[in-house]
Amino acid sequence: MVPLPARRALLAAALGPAGRGRLPRHHAPAAAARPFSGAGGQEEAEGASRATAMLRHLLLKLRATGPVTVAEYMREALTNPGQGYYTRRGGIGESGDFVTSPEISQVFGELIGIWYISEWIAMGKPKAFQLVELGPGRGTLTDDILRVFKQLASLLSKCDVSIHLVEVSPKLSEIQALMLTGGKVQSNPEDKSAYMKGVSKTGIPISWYRDIQDVPPGYSFYLAHEFFDALPIHKFQKTEKGWREVLVDIDPDVPDQLRFVLSPSSTPATENFVQPEETRDHVEVCPEAGVIIQRLACRIEKDGGAALVADYGHDGTKTDTFRGFRNHKLHDVLKAPGTADLTADVDFGYLRKMAQGRTATLGPIKQREFLKNMGIDLRLQVLLQNSRDTATHEQLLHSYDMLMNPKKMGDRFNFFALLPHHRLADPDKKHKPESKSPLPPVAGFGELLLK
Repeated sequence: MVPLPARRALLAAALGPAGRGRLPRHHAPAAAARPFSGAGGQEEAEGASRATAMLRHLLLKLRATGPVTVAEYMREALTNPGQGYYTRRGGIGESGDFVTSPEISQVFGELIGIWYISEWIAMGKPKAFQLVELGPGRGTLTDDILRVFKQLASLLSKCDVSIHLVEVSPKLSEIQALMLTGGKVQSNPEDKSAYMKGVSKTGIPISWYRDIQDVPPGYSFYLAHEFFDALPIHKFQKTEKGWREVLVDIDPDVPDQLRFVLSPSSTPATENFVQPEETRDHVEVCPEAGVIIQRLACRIEKDGGAALVADYGHDGTKTDTFRGFRNHKLHDVLKAPGTADLTADVDFGYLRKMAQGRTATLGPIKQREFLKNMGIDLRLQVLLQNSRDTATHEQLLHSYDMLMNPKKMGDRFNFFALLPHHRLADPDKKHKPESKSPLPPVAGFGELLLK
């Protein structure tokens, strides 16, 4: 964690004493991480037709091949090129199906921006870095981070900064381009690894990619906010005959509906993904998340940088967390596929294991602890002092409550980081007493390092 005086100075420089930037975003009250109000009739009609098309597609597939894994079902429902939820809809925000922390308050994104600047300073101010966001949603988080970078332009003046967005949804990439560049982008640029390029309103180059492997190598800071929870999971159930995989099949009693079934025998996924020491009787595993973490760890080990993951999840303790969201309400995961967001809690213990020791890992730490360590209370005080009307004052307090209240987002969301081993001071190393002063603790994770 940056020492308090330095953190105050960094916050003041980045955010401005008068609370520069937009006021906290408008949002309706909610009791959980996602629930809100409904969407329009036209979207409902479009959703119904997509559900019919996607359901027809799945029914034909199941009749031809038999039951499919939950991972295959999620992949089809979310990213099918013709009818997938993310490729066609991607409903973030009040008019969509779920809301995220950056949509609630600009303070969230600003503090994430401070985190990257803090790490850049702690790592010796490299001459260039790439900020790579996985699944950037509407681009709100990157927009808030870019505003912090602009406020600290004098600090970053000798650093070559570029933004790289990994996004599979054509609809969302259009929304991102509009927000970040004003829509001034070049499709199909000469650089074939990127499918779109532009320059941010603050003058920083931005590129879009469909896969993290397409992002060029180099010193990079990675960001994954509510990204891993939407990746396909395999579900497993312990039975008297051993582990069986949960599959999706046609309901024989209602031929146009789907149901869960257990595999009659062990599947390849059962053999590969369920650990011998597993004590739970129901397990969800996301191998795709494991692959991505391995790639991030390899890149950080080779090129330097860091990765920050923010998501709801657990440390290898939960069992059945697979659920759907539509119009900010819980939605049956097997109904109207293609019209709802499907998600499962991230297993941070699994992510840590998949880093395979290539990098150090920190966390998971609760969102409220991370944001408090980053100085959210200080930022709130500044904004409250400069709010001139009661409505703004109440909105600030409401946004803060949404982000920090343990019963809302405060304890539901966690932060997790990958860093090079040399970034963390090792208190057990007694040699080299003449070496430089110890490295500063990692911002946001200060509480963990002090324990």
